Amino acid sequence: MDGTYFWMLGIAASFCVGLSKGGLPAFGMLGVPLLSLVISPVAAAGLLLPVFIFSDIFGVWAYRKEFDRNVLRIAVPGILMGGLIGWLTASIVPEQFVRFLIGLIGAIFAMSLLMRRQINSTPRKATWGKGLFWTSIAGFTSFVSHAGAPPWQIWVLPLGLSKLAFAGTTTIIFAIMNVSKIVPYYFLGQLEMQNLQVAALLFLPAVVAVFIGYRLVKVMPDRVFFLIVAWALLLVSAKLIWDGVFG
Repeated sequence: MDGTYFWMLGIAASFCVGLSKGGLPAFGMLGVPLLSLVISPVAAAGLLLPVFIFSDIFGVWAYRKEFDRNVLRIAVPGILMGGLIGWLTASIVPEQFVRFLIGLIGAIFAMSLLMRRQINSTPRKATWGKGLFWTSIAGFTSFVSHAGAPPWQIWVLPLGLSKLAFAGTTTIIFAIMNVSKIVPYYFLGQLEMQNLQVAALLFLPAVVAVFIGYRLVKVMPDRVFFLIVAWALLLVSAKLIWDGVFG
């Protein structure tokens, strides 16, 4: 793991993780695909988990006053349930199939947002039925390959949260999601000492990116912010579909 190419991609991946914790969630999904260019996706997911968790500390602190309690109350049981399913089925569910499926769902939703302009539509109420369904899927796909953003956004974007509330709620829920992975990842052999040592060297670019992302969210107009989220979701979903078919 000492090649120049690896470290270039590792820094880029950790920077994307930090941006996601700063309030641009779709960027976090780029981390594993970037590192998968030089190591296996399973190894990449394990290596980046400490980076996600370390970045979460700063992201949660930045958004400690900006979140929606009702959305969190519904989402926490869902993401924990989805993570448990991911743990129990880790050895039998092909990762490529998960990537393709979640990429397809995310792409359809992103195109719907862009074509119908649902970003400015009448906000929907956060309900337990849809909330538990989509957050459990988000918990599952996040456990498998840190790809929980598409199903999460499918549920949360139509709720009409403010820009900061959306970013803060997303940051907090993914922090909870990542902490819940520690024990399962350890027992699955994805948290090896060598990975932890490498991850420690990637903390700095991730933390810098957290505050860059937070600043961008603060100054960016609401419509521009949500359009970027929708386009980022579409591009990441396309990458997941590609990986699922040809990976």
